Amino acid sequence: MGKVTGFLEIDRQDRRYRPAADRIRHYKEFVIEPPADRVREQAARCMDCGIPYCHTGCPIHNQIPDWNDLVYQDNWADALANLHSTNNFPEFTGRVCPAPCEAACTLNLIDAPVTIKSIELALIDRGWQEGWVGPQPAAAKTGKRVAVIGSGPAGMACAQQLARAGHDVHLYEKHAKAGGLLRYGIPDFKMEKHHIDRRVEQMQAEGVTFHYGVHVGEDDGTDKLVDGHDAVVVATGAEKPRDLPIEGRDLRGIHFAMDFLPQQNRRVGDEPLDNASPILAGGKHVVVIGGGDTGSDCIGTSVRQGALSVTQLEIMPIPPEREDKLLTWPNWPLKLRTSSSHEEGAQREFSVITQEFDGRDGDVTHLVCARVDDKFQPVEGSAFKLKADLVLLAMGFVSPVHEGLLERLGLKLSDRGNIDADDRDYAASADKIFAAGDCRRGQSLVVWAIREGRQAARAVDEFLMGSSDLPR
Repeated sequence: MGKVTGFLEIDRQDRRYRPAADRIRHYKEFVIEPPADRVREQAARCMDCGIPYCHTGCPIHNQIPDWNDLVYQDNWADALANLHSTNNFPEFTGRVCPAPCEAACTLNLIDAPVTIKSIELALIDRGWQEGWVGPQPAAAKTGKRVAVIGSGPAGMACAQQLARAGHDVHLYEKHAKAGGLLRYGIPDFKMEKHHIDRRVEQMQAEGVTFHYGVHVGEDDGTDKLVDGHDAVVVATGAEKPRDLPIEGRDLRGIHFAMDFLPQQNRRVGDEPLDNASPILAGGKHVVVIGGGDTGSDCIGTSVRQGALSVTQLEIMPIPPEREDKLLTWPNWPLKLRTSSSHEEGAQREFSVITQEFDGRDGDVTHLVCARVDDKFQPVEGSAFKLKADLVLLAMGFVSPVHEGLLERLGLKLSDRGNIDADDRDYAASADKIFAAGDCRRGQSLVVWAIREGRQAARAVDEFLMGSSDLPR
């Protein structure tokens, strides 16, 4: 490493947030980016640990010590080239990835991992500012035509890799713009959408053709699309939400998170709501059921819309504030995590089950809840009521949507309802059909989707050409 003793001399200093009172007034990003000299100083903390477990913590195996050293040497352009060799979209992961690489950092054994995520983001943001990021069109065309269905991070990564390999890539998206849940699920205050638009422009210059407003599988053109391409990659995500079928579920005011969040993203992006009834939290008591990232996004969005109160319910017990690192490191630990949205104003309740929705005149007014024991059974005498004008179900996703595309393609499904394909050749059960991302793996992280898209691209390239120079 450039500064072998850096981790002994320099304390961890990560990015800071703008004050909550200011940031809840808008939907723009609110992270205060550190100056370049501080980023370089933080990169110097990367120690010569011998076995860089951050590689294993990162699903796409970013070569973290290498580009940390290059940043410390003030060689930012080469550092970005190294980062791009494993990650097509570091501006996405640098904003929304939970950073399992930092959990696996050797310095995390003393609660002070290298600020890997912040350095990654600083690298790519500077790369765009300096003009280091541009199209990388293939030197020669293969004459092969590939369809990618779904323009989330898996579909985008797959399409970009295949275009750079020389294939004629057509990316089909049912919505008006590319990005999948990056655009329509993740709020703008976590990632503004011009980052996606910039990559779309780059990919178009590399030869990717985007087809918007095309819901493959909802019409009779599926067979024609398959016949018109040499390979088809399904990257449609896992969009079937987990429901809560209890008494009162049909009351007005109870919605899936993915009916609520995309509406606000469309408002920010000046897109129509597609004739859907507006779902707004302003002036309401909001209850979010589900303790994950989607629930956190519902909290931040509700606060910005002017909710009177926001309560988040989680059936799991409250995690420990600190993990036992000797037992968990370098794996991702279970511990209490407080997001920026939680800090903006939300009450969190753990070990709580919702037993019934109560209402008046067809509208939800209360939740009937109870505390649960370690077997998730209601504790006798613990029932209570919680006022609610808007309930958002954010309990995760169970599988891709089976109706439509998957049924028309006749694809074999796994026991969990995902497309049955392994992570070596990514081939589905039908000829020349491949699957990547959440529709194959199940609900997961953006960084996993990028990995799946890259690896599926190599598998498709090998299928079409017999061999591939694309990385896995």
